[in-house]
Amino acid sequence: MRVAGAAKLVVAVAVFLLTFYVISQVFEIKMDASLGNLFARSALDTAARATKPPRYKCGISKACPEKHFAFKMASGAANVVGPKICLEDNILMSGVKNNVGRGINVALVNGKTGEVIDTKYFDMWGGDVAPFIEFLKSIQDGTIVLMGTYDDGATKLNDEARRLIADLGSTSITTLGFRDNWVFCGGKGIKTKSPFEQLLFEALSLHARPQGLLF
Repeated sequence: MRVAGAAKLVVAVAVFLLTFYVISQVFEIKMDASLGNLFARSALDTAARATKPPRYKCGISKACPEKHFAFKMASGAANVVGPKICLEDNILMSGVKNNVGRGINVALVNGKTGEVIDTKYFDMWGGDVAPFIEFLKSIQDGTIVLMGTYDDGATKLNDEARRLIADLGSTSITTLGFRDNWVFCGGKGIKTKSPFEQLLFEALSLHARPQGLLF
């Protein structure tokens, strides 16, 4: 009886040790696999962060030089999508802000501080051009002027209004026609014609991505 009991005890201990060994091996394999996956994911995340392109203000393609303002503009698409004006990563005018409208949309910015002076839109289809002319005349020297059309920005424009915009540095305002898409960045007192202007004849959306404007 004692021999049989001892044999049973030996068998039980052997089974216990075998079970413990198997469990420990399986657990070690799972731990190795889990740690391997963890390190693999960490390496992939690090590589993704390393290859992710940098983001610049307003989503432009590269950083602006020092003492320049970063900005990006998009004209309206037909009469469906409103224009959008961004300066220094701040949206000045957009459909989401509910401060754009049919005609010519204008944002005025202090050329030294970058502070927004005013944002307005003028209906050049069913409105009157006189308030727009008075607004253009009131712009102070050193002011950055950003403009974008939405739907029709030309029907009510007369020669005086076009001349005042040309004085801000525009070269395309003389040919702006019915439902043309136009974006422009110039300034009051600018010495030359502005390079920041694009015009598409009866097209859809237009994006201007200049790198900055310096007065």
